[in-house]
Amino acid sequence: MPRHLYRCPLRWADMDQLGHVNNVTYVDYLQEARVDMFREHAPERGGEELAEGVVVVRHEVKYVAPLVFRRGPVSVEVWASEIRAASFTLAYEVFDETDEGRRVYLRARSVVTPYVFDTQRPRRLTEQERAVLERFLEPADSPLAATVKVGEPSPNQTHTYDCAVRFSDVDAFGHVNNVKYFEYYQEARIALVAGLGRLLSGDGPEDEARGVVVAQVDVDYRAPMFLREEPYAVGTWVAGVGSSSFVIEGEISDGVAVVSRSRVVMVAFDAAKQRSARLSERQRELLRHGGRLEIVP
Repeated sequence: MPRHLYRCPLRWADMDQLGHVNNVTYVDYLQEARVDMFREHAPERGGEELAEGVVVVRHEVKYVAPLVFRRGPVSVEVWASEIRAASFTLAYEVFDETDEGRRVYLRARSVVTPYVFDTQRPRRLTEQERAVLERFLEPADSPLAATVKVGEPSPNQTHTYDCAVRFSDVDAFGHVNNVKYFEYYQEARIALVAGLGRLLSGDGPEDEARGVVVAQVDVDYRAPMFLREEPYAVGTWVAGVGSSSFVIEGEISDGVAVVSRSRVVMVAFDAAKQRSARLSERQRELLRHGGRLEIVP
């Protein structure tokens, strides 16, 4: 089956301080490729509503290699990996073709459902829409679950970030765009990691200078977020610690219910050597206890 190819231009504003595409920006690239697939280059009529008349239920994003800024576009392939009655899963690969072969920067999957915005309810796929999706179908070995499972942290291990929604965060249907959730989690994660900065960079003779990079982000969307005066509460906590990586889980609350959950794998990184680095025992111990002595507002 064919895959849809989108040539995504890079912008200088997409980059982080290292000159790499920011992990949040990749999700914007995926959205651009998805809309291009259905709105601009659908192989037959029936794909128009799949471009904008849908909501994302779940994202799974795996970061493979850093993408450095350049003037030329990057390639994004999109295809369907599963089709259900009222939802479908899209798979993506962000890459360059080089003389040595394909260089992959990111792999991802998204669970998407058609949505009636007037009634704020999901709907079933039409036969025309199913026919469009089947043109791009490559069944996956394992389906992507629609929810992210996170543990229940103790209150003294949770860092809370108050996130205000900006007018520009909201799409034409009045919902906060799915890409913005990644940005909100990033802001909360930075606030958490900033408090752990001395821990993660090392401040003793036994530690090498090291930072952290994002290896994987899983986000689900349980209810829409809207523009409002009150900020949303984004809670984050350290959920697991390995030899060179740790997991940060999180959830966004509207004050009454949880509207989203996330799970992020962070890897200790030696910038000078451009490779992962082992966490010291002191770092692992503090991470296991949530690093509360290091966290600042």
